[in-house]
Amino acid sequence: MTIKVALAGAGAFGIKHLDGIKNIDGVEVVSLISRDLAKTQEVADKYGIPHVTTKLEDSLAIKEVDAVILCTPTQMHASQSIACLEAGKHVQVEIPLCDILSEGQAVVNLQKQTGLVAMCGHTRRFNPSHQYVHKKIKAGEFNIQQMDVQTYFFRRTNMNALGQPRSWTDHLLWHHAAHTVDLFAYQAGSPIVKANAIQGPIHKDLGIAMDMSIQLKAANGAICTLSLSFNNDGPLGTFFRYIGDTATYIARYDDLVNGKEEKIDVSQVDVSMNGIELQDREFFAAIREGREPNASVAQVLPCYQVLHDLEQQLNAG
Repeated sequence: MTIKVALAGAGAFGIKHLDGIKNIDGVEVVSLISRDLAKTQEVADKYGIPHVTTKLEDSLAIKEVDAVILCTPTQMHASQSIACLEAGKHVQVEIPLCDILSEGQAVVNLQKQTGLVAMCGHTRRFNPSHQYVHKKIKAGEFNIQQMDVQTYFFRRTNMNALGQPRSWTDHLLWHHAAHTVDLFAYQAGSPIVKANAIQGPIHKDLGIAMDMSIQLKAANGAICTLSLSFNNDGPLGTFFRYIGDTATYIARYDDLVNGKEEKIDVSQVDVSMNGIELQDREFFAAIREGREPNASVAQVLPCYQVLHDLEQQLNAG
């Protein structure tokens, strides 16, 4: 069975999904949705996608569409996920699932009612570097004592990863911290029981904090320190240091080294070195096998509960 997919959001991240899907057998993107019809048509022509539209509902009305991947602005994620499930389509929504906890809960509730596959793009669960560490933990060879994470960008204007103007505003807490909050609980194998946050000044134009510091503690005693910035004019990206009882690992996207900066080969951890492709492979495999995917909306909801609690702290502070 060929799984027929509609993809919403033909921006920087949508392109990453299209590139990953090219490598997956038995999957065809048949509809592309984005705001600018001319630009959407350009992307569709490049990837051989027959249908383009500016409205998600047009794609949901196509009977042959089995599943939808949402790479749209954060504020649309929950409502569009609900629209997909109500239309009888499996859905994978990019991170974050929501920026209001009750909306994320509504997605989880509807998924349970429909039994459809609903997954969130917590890519770090799939990156080979983090998979390598996860397998060590599952084998009982490594236990996290502390994670030290830096998420750094230089984004003082509202631009996307391709340097193009955004129509929406990104957020350190609900978007970028979500990756690490979820990954910490997932790798520790233990729920987060304590969380603290402080933030820097609010940007006069963007209306968001440009710097943030978060502390987490898991029930098993492991701790995590996360520093985030949109003000960082230096190496960009997210860098993870795993400090454990038997080793130290440093993950930089799909590269992994030990504490002595000796490279660890992660090329055989999975069938690809592309975390987005591996994430998509899990989505389609779950659809075919009729099972819950890794990073299902239900699995990641506790992360958003933590983010909600941190937002309450920041607002009160």
